[in-house]
Formats: sequence, C-alpha cells, structure tokens
Amino acid sequence: MRTVSTLGVALFLVAGCSTSTPERPSPDLAPRGTQMTTAKPTRQDLTSKVSLSGKVTINPVFGLVSPVAGQVRYLDVKVPEKTPAKPTKAANVFAGGKATSVEIPAGAIFSGRLADDKATVAAGQPIVSAKHVGYGIVAEIKGEQAYQLSDTLSSVQAQIKNGPGPFPCAVLGTIAALPAGTIPDPPPAQTSTAPTGTGAPSAPAAPPPASNQPPADKPDPSEATGMRLVCTAPADVKLINGAESTIEVVTEKAIGVLVLPVEAVAGGQGKGKVDVLGAKGERVTKDVVLGLTDGKVVQIKSGLTEDETVAVPGPNLPPAPREPNGPGGTGK
Repeated sequence: MRTVSTLGVALFLVAGCSTSTPERPSPDLAPRGTQMTTAKPTRQDLTSKVSLSGKVTINPVFGLVSPVAGQVRYLDVKVPEKTPAKPTKAANVFAGGKATSVEIPAGAIFSGRLADDKATVAAGQPIVSAKHVGYGIVAEIKGEQAYQLSDTLSSVQAQIKNGPGPFPCAVLGTIAALPAGTIPDPPPAQTSTAPTGTGAPSAPAAPPPASNQPPADKPDPSEATGMRLVCTAPADVKLINGAESTIEVVTEKAIGVLVLPVEAVAGGQGKGKVDVLGAKGERVTKDVVLGLTDGKVVQIKSGLTEDETVAVPGPNLPPAPREPNGPGGTGK
C-alpha cells in the first residue's frame, strides 16, 4: 500500500509540473495596404531642403563656369603679390562677335584653366578654377543630389558641429566636379637681334638651366576634385580647420499649396497614386501629379481636390512584370 501511495504522489508531481498556462498569441499585423485612417488635402507653405555634411577647409578650390556657349580665350593672369581685393579677369567667351568676361571674385586667386585656349565650350561648363584665400566650408555632393542642387544655391545655411551657427554661407562657383587645372608657362622673354659691330646678329640668350621646380611666377595648378559645394562664412564667424559642419540648402519654396501626408501617396519623381474613398467607403485609385516634399507632406499639383478624402496608407503599386527569360522568369 505504501508503494502505491508513493507512486501516486510522484504521478501528481509530474502532472503538476507539466501543467502551464497557454501562451498568448502574438497580435497579427494588418496586411500591407490595409486602411488605418483617412486624410483630406490641406493647404500650407512648403519648403524643400537638402542637408549636406561638410568640413571647414583652408584655401578650398572652386570652379567658375562659362556664362554663354562660345569660344573661350584665356588671359595671362599674373601671380598677385597679395590677396586680390577686386575681381580678376581670367577669360573671355566669344559668341556672335560679343565677348563675355569670366572673373575670379575678390579674395580668390587663379588656380588653373579647365579647357584648352580657343576651345568651344557650353554654357555652364567649368572653364576656370580658383582658390579662395582663407577658410571655407566644403561639402561633398552625391551624384543623385546634383540636379536637385545645381540651380538652387541662393539660400544656404551652415552650422558648425558644437560651434557657431546657423549662419548664412555664401556659395563660391559651381558644384560640378572639376578636372585638373593647367597653368601655361609665362611668355618667353624677347631676345635682341640688333646687329653687332661685325654686321652679324647677336646670339640669343642661353636658356635657363632645367629644373623640376616651377618658376617663381607660376603657381601650382589645381588638382581634380569631386562634386562639391564650397561656401564662405561671415567675417565674424570663427572657423577652425577640419571642424565638421552641416550645410542646409533650400532648393525650392511654394506658398499655399495643396498637400497630403507622404504615407497617403505612392510613387515619386512627379507622378503618384492615391486611394480616394467613395460614398460607401470603396477605394478608387487616382493618378496625381506631385511637387515638393519636406519628408512629412508632399505637394499635390493636380489630380485631387480639397473635398476628397483619401485612405492612409496609400495604394500598393503592382510589381513590374517579369521577363520570361529574365531573373525569376519561367524561361518558357
């Protein structure tokens, strides 16, 4: 009898240890595209900005572009004895018999030719490199940002990390990547050919000995650069070489435009789709034309009115059809 009782107690303990409360099932996520809320278009001012990482740099190089399409004719620019306080003329571009000058701004020195003399150049093509004397802020630019920034460099703000700012930063030159600059040799000295007492012309002066060092009146040409934005701070802003900074470029502004939350819109590059809710809650996908965005809302240029209600999140765009012999195709 004692053996049976002991066995019963053991079975009870095993049963008690194996009993556990069932785990709560994890809540299921709503399928992608499930309507969670709605939104109506509203009107507001919108500013599109691009943020770049920069660094304080001594004597940064920047490029100057041809103002018109035509033939470039370079001038012989002498090495200045001090930092120029006035613009320095570096080239003329001739188009239709008219010359348009290219000038290096005050505070910078000539650093190289970026095209051959008498070459035909396009408007906006970098043709002269210059070196700013002093501190500047340089931000490297990615290729996909180039067209977004190329014509919108009028409003630039900079902030030094753990330092001064934000402050306006004056842009120098263009953002295009620059080839290596070239600086021509100075014109040769005129040699005298006046007759001597014997009636024979005098011999030309012997050339100077060869040297690997550039002449004293010929500065080092600029090196090739990547795509970059160069700007300068106001005179009262203290800069330290190598300090990290953030540059914010306002690319475009719009006043009182129609906007939607970005979550309500599918697409990009000016074309999008939204799901408009009908009277009975049915979803109708409509095409819309997109404009600016600040990352939170996006401008709706056309395709939607303020009276319509859209579903959030926006519609799912169908995947692109697969080629039969392409990746993931049947090959049949």
